[in-house]
Amino acid sequence: MPMSQAESNPVARSYLFVPGNRADRFEKACAAGADAVIVDLEDAVPPDDKEAARAALAAWLSPARSVLVRINGADTRWFDDDLALCRLPGVAGIVLPKAGAPGELLELHDAGAKEIYPLIETAHGFENARVLAEAPGVRRLMFGSIDFKLDLGIEGDDDALLYFRSQLVLASRLASAQPPVDGVSTAIDDAGELERDTLRARRLGFGGKLCIHPKQVAAVNRCFSPSAADIAWAKRILDASAASGGAAVAVDGKMVDRPVILRARQIADEAARRHPADRMHPGT
Repeated sequence: MPMSQAESNPVARSYLFVPGNRADRFEKACAAGADAVIVDLEDAVPPDDKEAARAALAAWLSPARSVLVRINGADTRWFDDDLALCRLPGVAGIVLPKAGAPGELLELHDAGAKEIYPLIETAHGFENARVLAEAPGVRRLMFGSIDFKLDLGIEGDDDALLYFRSQLVLASRLASAQPPVDGVSTAIDDAGELERDTLRARRLGFGGKLCIHPKQVAAVNRCFSPSAADIAWAKRILDASAASGGAAVAVDGKMVDRPVILRARQIADEAARRHPADRMHPGT
């Protein structure tokens, strides 16, 4: 059975930030292999450069290279002018920093934002996470973990944020949104730390990660994709299930039940979306 268009489009794994005041880097960011590029008009751009950065981005935008745009927050003097970017060709969606109230997202939706990505960076945003995830136009939540820790006075990034990460995964699932996107890893040159951060996010149920440097993209993409071992396991499960005709069966010394088969199918489908030529069929 052929996949629908929605099923054939993989969920984005990597979102690469590029400073909005560095138009010379826009093309390089788009060629870095990330599933999505976020042109950042907020934290990356000093106040005196905001208007020039917005104008440079508007001049560069093209339907041939769609990007997301992180605009300035709803409580800033740049927000209203940033709304004009929502309808421009080449803007695939809007990332809203310090999202807190559904009304802010409604403004983006009414302004023509094709997709909306609320950044959960404050206690207020976290408290409203499910409501935000259910707002019109919202694609998925993003976790601004660094600002979130600052707002709540949290130190550390593992156990200290475990509860909050898990709750964002739960809120996303209850809202039928895509799995949330984890925050950035600040260790640009520590491949081991980046891999640990990314695999932790995947284990918790996140579906992607924010990146602050092109060299982080390949590792994030790899960690959020089925490994060769995952794919081989899924094929063994699906082959055994097909051969059994629905009867109970054991694979690798473990009983295979319906949740195991469904997990194997998820892996097989994900592998097919990433690499259509390798699409698996039960019993082949």
